[in-house]
Amino acid sequence: MKQIGKKTGTLIITLLFISLASFFAFQVIPGDPALSVLGMDATEQQVAVFRKEMGLDKPLLVRYGNWVWNFVQGDFGRSYHYRTPVSGLLGDKLPVTLALTLISFSFILLISIPFGILMAKFAESRLGKAANVVNQVLMSVPSFFLGVLLVLVFGLLLKWFTPGKYISYTESITGFLLYLIAPAAAIAIPKSAMVIKFLRSSVLEQRKHDYVRTAYSKGSPENRVLFIHILKNASIPVITILGMMIADIMAGSIVVEQVFNIPGVGRLLVSSIGYRDYPVVQAIIVYIASTVVIVNFIVDMVYRLVDPRIREA
Repeated sequence: MKQIGKKTGTLIITLLFISLASFFAFQVIPGDPALSVLGMDATEQQVAVFRKEMGLDKPLLVRYGNWVWNFVQGDFGRSYHYRTPVSGLLGDKLPVTLALTLISFSFILLISIPFGILMAKFAESRLGKAANVVNQVLMSVPSFFLGVLLVLVFGLLLKWFTPGKYISYTESITGFLLYLIAPAAAIAIPKSAMVIKFLRSSVLEQRKHDYVRTAYSKGSPENRVLFIHILKNASIPVITILGMMIADIMAGSIVVEQVFNIPGVGRLLVSSIGYRDYPVVQAIIVYIASTVVIVNFIVDMVYRLVDPRIREA
């Protein structure tokens, strides 16, 4: 409990630092948001009215305090460009990006765990060595480029889906999930290759330990030794990698959403940066950073459950 309390305190401090950095970073960027929205021909009176409406006429520390207080209550401010609450904008886009992230992460687990173990099992065979080369190639392919290839092959040539014809989850859940398969695969395949590499190395290392030889000497089948005995210990370092993958998936989704014309948080972030819509950009940055920090916190807790040595420390 003491360690959990320390981790929780660190989590809160980190989130406060993220909010501080994200808020003040946009205050030092050159340019006036009022002129970006109203145009360079706006009169001084129009600019003054806009700044008062958006709270830009208040002192910096007062604005930060109000922003943090409102943020923890679910009020992320008001968009400069869209003139609507940021929470409403995110509420429309967030389910799309979350669904894409969860599907991508599910693909990573389904692909990397069995293939990582199988590649370790056949590591010395020609097939295993060839698979390792292919894995290295896949690991080096950017998600957006793989997305373009998937659109070309499965969208334009095979006609399995219509590129750019996004189906909203409000229209059809089935159509929505089916449309996300290709972009999720574009994100997941390079990440899966990375996890496979780590899991393969971890399994090969674990196979040298005495408990593995003991399991074999008791007559346990090889697959049982690999998937029951070795996997638990080999997965300990991989858990950290999987936690870090959440940040990579979110970063990858920003570009992949552009490729597949998905109206998620990534597209909203890109357009908001162009409009200098700082409240929207700040909210998205804090959301992404907070997700990464919270996931890492969960990974630490899972790590303690999986590895008894950490629980005893």
